[in-house]
Amino acid sequence: MGQIQLVENSSIAGGSNPEFKHRLSCLKRQRLYTFKSHRDGDRSTWKIKPVRYIDTELIIQNWDDIMRLIATIKLKEVTASDLFRRLNSYSQQHALYRALKAFGKIIKSIFILRFIDEVALRQAIERQLNKIEHAHRFARAVSVGNPREFIEAEKQEQEIAEGCKRLIKNCITCCNYPSTYRRSS
Repeated sequence: MGQIQLVENSSIAGGSNPEFKHRLSCLKRQRLYTFKSHRDGDRSTWKIKPVRYIDTELIIQNWDDIMRLIATIKLKEVTASDLFRRLNSYSQQHALYRALKAFGKIIKSIFILRFIDEVALRQAIERQLNKIEHAHRFARAVSVGNPREFIEAEKQEQEIAEGCKRLIKNCITCCNYPSTYRRSS
């Protein structure tokens, strides 16, 4: 599967809601889904054809639970990670689990079609992911030793080390800012 990152929707379509966007590494292996109501339609002119159907009955039967889950996350009664951790601990045959998976297939299929069709979307995703990759590369360059390991055992020592790394990165950024600003003007 591709990498998942949070991209501001405002840079893509003028909105202000953040959306999850993928960099699809192997588009040919992605599956498209359609509704069963399109089963009998003529697909001979379709350039991209769905391979499976979405279980809309399952989504409809569990719609109230899906809405309750979303409301719980939006109201911040429980963190999304805690909810999904609990949901993943259930059997994969759990109705809500299967309904969320089916609903996700709709969103994923729409996204794949948009990704194929919209050059601006692909470019926005690529720009955002490049920024993130550059930030990680910069953090590794500033770090001494293995940047993913804490040598310090105590939490307070780890926080001090992390604060020092952040200070060094900020100093380098501030030193480079005037020359970067002059080049862009």
